[in-house]
Amino acid sequence: MSSRTNSSNCQVVGFAIATAGILSIVCMGLIQWRMWHVNNTAFSVPSVVYVGMWKVCVYRHVTYFDRPTLCYPYTYGETFLPVNIRVGQYLLLTANILGLMGKVFIVFAVRNLSMETVGRKCIYNPFAVSGILNMAGGICVLITVIWNHKSVMNGQGISFPPSFHIPLQPDRQEMGNAMLVAYLAVFLMLLSVLLHLRVKCPRPDQAQPEALEM
Repeated sequence: MSSRTNSSNCQVVGFAIATAGILSIVCMGLIQWRMWHVNNTAFSVPSVVYVGMWKVCVYRHVTYFDRPTLCYPYTYGETFLPVNIRVGQYLLLTANILGLMGKVFIVFAVRNLSMETVGRKCIYNPFAVSGILNMAGGICVLITVIWNHKSVMNGQGISFPPSFHIPLQPDRQEMGNAMLVAYLAVFLMLLSVLLHLRVKCPRPDQAQPEALEM
């Protein structure tokens, strides 16, 4: 019964970590971190500008659809980017690396349980290390999303190059869907840390009951 309970707990932990890892990668690639509504642009029609961590895209409203007009990628060295985006790029990359390392340790821990490896040191250490890594990754994503959320609430503009034909500040700015995905990723990553604490280690005298009866 104890072994079965451990396996169930491990499956829940693994699912939460895998989902959080996927969402953290997804939110890093999404462009909808900030949504700018701009009425006066070089495209002569009202447009929506999506500002992401790695590029900015301009969507112009045509009939009932928003069609992408232009996308401008940028990297770490772009001096026109505000500090929160440049730091956020590093934090999201760090979070994904930490999440990947956490998966490696959780696989190792689950492997020990499935092989009925006995001993607290052998089983608890990988779970503990995985939990610490996921906690650190979740904090990195949380800092990024809160910092960007605050920038949206304060109406912070971005001085894009003139070739982008994007104004310094939009007529209206709001939070994009990428922030919601990032908040969900943080919640699952921190939830996985709590689930680690629920994984119980089988005691040596309960690990092989059949062998003891013989």
